[in-house]
Amino acid sequence: MVEWKKNAVHTLDVTGFTAEGMGVARLEGRVVFVPYTIPGERWSVRLEKVNKNVAWGRGTELLLPSPERITPDCPLYGRCGGCQFRHMTYAQELRAKGQRISDALERVGHVKLDLPPVLGAQCPDRYRNKVQFPVSAGRQGLSVGYYRPRSHDVLDAPDCPLQPETVTRLRKAFKDWMEAHSVPAYDERTRLGLVRHLYIRTNSRGESLVCVVVNGESLPHSDALTSALRRAEPGLAGLVLNINTRDTNVILGDTYVPLWGRDWLEEKLCGLTFRLSVPSFFQINREQTQRLYIAALEFAQLTGTETVLDLYCGIGTISLALAKRAGRVIGAELVPQAIADAGENARRNGVANAEFFCGDAGAISQRLAAEGVRPQVICVDPPRKGLAPQVPAILAGMAPERIVYVSCDPATLARDTDRFIQLGYQAIRVQGVDLFPRTAHVETVLLLQRENS
Repeated sequence: MVEWKKNAVHTLDVTGFTAEGMGVARLEGRVVFVPYTIPGERWSVRLEKVNKNVAWGRGTELLLPSPERITPDCPLYGRCGGCQFRHMTYAQELRAKGQRISDALERVGHVKLDLPPVLGAQCPDRYRNKVQFPVSAGRQGLSVGYYRPRSHDVLDAPDCPLQPETVTRLRKAFKDWMEAHSVPAYDERTRLGLVRHLYIRTNSRGESLVCVVVNGESLPHSDALTSALRRAEPGLAGLVLNINTRDTNVILGDTYVPLWGRDWLEEKLCGLTFRLSVPSFFQINREQTQRLYIAALEFAQLTGTETVLDLYCGIGTISLALAKRAGRVIGAELVPQAIADAGENARRNGVANAEFFCGDAGAISQRLAAEGVRPQVICVDPPRKGLAPQVPAILAGMAPERIVYVSCDPATLARDTDRFIQLGYQAIRVQGVDLFPRTAHVETVLLLQRENS
């Protein structure tokens, strides 16, 4: 009988990955999760947390390395929690993400499809167009960086391989300004201090927008900050103050005060122009988002006459791309500001065949069905939790010929796919797209087609 207790050390073979990117090994039939390992490797593993049938361990000695193992190129890897795959080749990472999609669809969705290779990024680094740094003053001094895994302990991060160098320069200038003017950081425990977060958005034109989130009504020495940021980054478009005095983990408050320049950036996507303010939702990887939308458009098989319902439409990015090939597009989103942005984006791009409604996806769909709307294609791009239990039946009741499901979580995609299959739909095609290289996240597009259509 092997020792199944904390601090016991065992030699284990890694056979797979979890959804979070941890390696999976087995010890006499019981599962052991080991971070920063690769299938095919053999490790000496110390058990750190032990439950009845599951344990979490730490690799103490690599006995048989994978040929896909590489030396991580970030000094903070394994400490900040942002990346999970920097210890392996990008090719191996893409294979792992493809396997995750296939496993979920087969085990949870009860469907087996030929999965093409996941569409990887041409450059898996420096792709993030939005970064949010928590700010903290700890024993080691001022930290502007990222939370350590499963904590609110802020790790100072002078640079990150996922963010543009523009962000690196602006972060340094901001931290230097805080230190030079003794601007206090916010303390979550005491609720005292001023600066909570530094928010930076960039675009493909080389412009940047900076927002400082504060526990107060104003920002001291803001002129000095503006000057410091402009010296660090000539492409700075604007500086915005966000006021958040609530005791909450939500980053942004409701009040925005422009301090200098513009409070928005513009970005192009699929030939369309979108205006992005600080709270606007926009995918953080522009190049890969375009590939994701191209796949969704291909799956939709539009001919120019169809009515398309786009649920969870956000600021209308997919809706407006669909509208270029459809007869009519109806977008629905729960967030009022996003719907307002979607309407404005339609006007800005001269799109006259798209309309937007604010409300719950299920409720909007039921209302449209009662009004006699029968879309030939429905596109859904729900949050990580997937569709609410009643939504698949509501959508199936509208009898669309095709449903294009854009998902950020293979498990909930697979669960909802099974629901649609039970409602008379077949899973036809699937494509993974890597929007978040070096992390465990992966996007998926799935085509469902009504039987006998």
